[in-house]
Amino acid sequence: MIEHALRRRDGGAGPGADAVGSLAARLRGAAVGPADPAYDGARTIYNAMHAGRRPGLIVQAADVADVIAAVTFARDHDLALAVRGGSHNVTGFSTCDDGLVLDLKRMKGIRVDTARGTVRAEGGVTWGDMDHATHPFGFAVPGGVVSTTGIAGLTLGGGMGHLTRRGGLSCDNLVSADMVLADGRFVTCDAEHEPELFWAIRGGGGNFGVVTAFEYRAQQVSSVLGGPVFYRPDPAVFRAWEALLADAGTDLQALFAFTMAPAAPFLPEAWHGKAVMAVVACWSGAESEDARIAAALGGLGEVIGQALWRMPYPQINTLFDGALPYGMQHYWRANVVHDVPDAALAAHIEHGARTPHPASGTFLFPIDGACHRLRPGDTAFPHRTARYSVIFSGSWPDPADNDANTAWVKAYETALRPYSEAGGYINFMSDADDMRVRANYGANHARLRAAKTKYDPHNLFRLNQNILPA
Repeated sequence: MIEHALRRRDGGAGPGADAVGSLAARLRGAAVGPADPAYDGARTIYNAMHAGRRPGLIVQAADVADVIAAVTFARDHDLALAVRGGSHNVTGFSTCDDGLVLDLKRMKGIRVDTARGTVRAEGGVTWGDMDHATHPFGFAVPGGVVSTTGIAGLTLGGGMGHLTRRGGLSCDNLVSADMVLADGRFVTCDAEHEPELFWAIRGGGGNFGVVTAFEYRAQQVSSVLGGPVFYRPDPAVFRAWEALLADAGTDLQALFAFTMAPAAPFLPEAWHGKAVMAVVACWSGAESEDARIAAALGGLGEVIGQALWRMPYPQINTLFDGALPYGMQHYWRANVVHDVPDAALAAHIEHGARTPHPASGTFLFPIDGACHRLRPGDTAFPHRTARYSVIFSGSWPDPADNDANTAWVKAYETALRPYSEAGGYINFMSDADDMRVRANYGANHARLRAAKTKYDPHNLFRLNQNILPA
């Protein structure tokens, strides 16, 4: 008998033991309840700020049939339903109290089709899994910047990282998706089949169903020149970086950071813990151009230290892993911007100098290049004219420091908001009181709401940047 602590969304009594036992008996995967020795490990998520949440039951799905069973059970018993891929959602949407967590981590299948140049990956795959599977064939799918991030959440929210300017967002490379809908139906959506659903999941988050498998177009990328370069803070460094992006072309992705120097061996000890500027570069162009790109990066300003080398593409997606392991506290906010005027740059320098922990920082992700080849309405991701997506990223290990670190993020983002668009990138949002849902989806919100009404009229999938049905 599976012990559980399920309660209905209205707080009423949850399903009886017989119903839960019947669900468990139908699964190829596992049902984990609070009395199970594996429960505490199974309920752990990436952001430790939400470590106290206690799901009533965790279903670790092994296949699509398990997903259908779990979705149907949650719907029939009016349970809160949290869907978990890589569990990186910084707001904690991959867990809940008293409800059902549908964990896809056992669904790890990946198939690379070299003839078509496509990759099919199940919903529990991380970007590290993806890179491992595609790299032997000389392929890569544009993903994020931390290898333990799940492909599902990143893609559904848009998906920006080291190949964004060259290949577009993760969702721009989506060819099709297998999904389980709120009514328990299994569908495959693409440009011809359920096209409105396919449009909505490319930037509309997890509002419309559970994606059990993604099919992507792959980029031909084997190795890259990449790594961080740290500079003495100077406004001229930022302006030189902007000029370099324009000059080098879209094979160069280079994230700009206002942060604190880590205690890295390639940085002078005297700089450890001090405010710096940094560029995290990824040059996916010709290796014969490496020296030119490295020299250009070295010429942006006074270099304090760097770790720049030609590496296999999967390696660049691990560079942040050590600084951002599971179990850290995270609080993020986000904006998108067209330009960074001098007043905004001064605010970045001022607040960046107060960065409270080396794992924290504010990063500007360039989202021009391939991202601008699509119009704001071509996919649900609306920010097709902005130049940068900005993440105000607070990450630290000790929960005793929560107040100080969240206050820094809030003050920083508030200071920059006058220079920003109304909305931001949903994958970088972590404040439930400041999600600006309508603004984040922009002009696409009304169309997304119509899709939500069609595919999830009772809002079963509400633990996300939620789009309310009509």
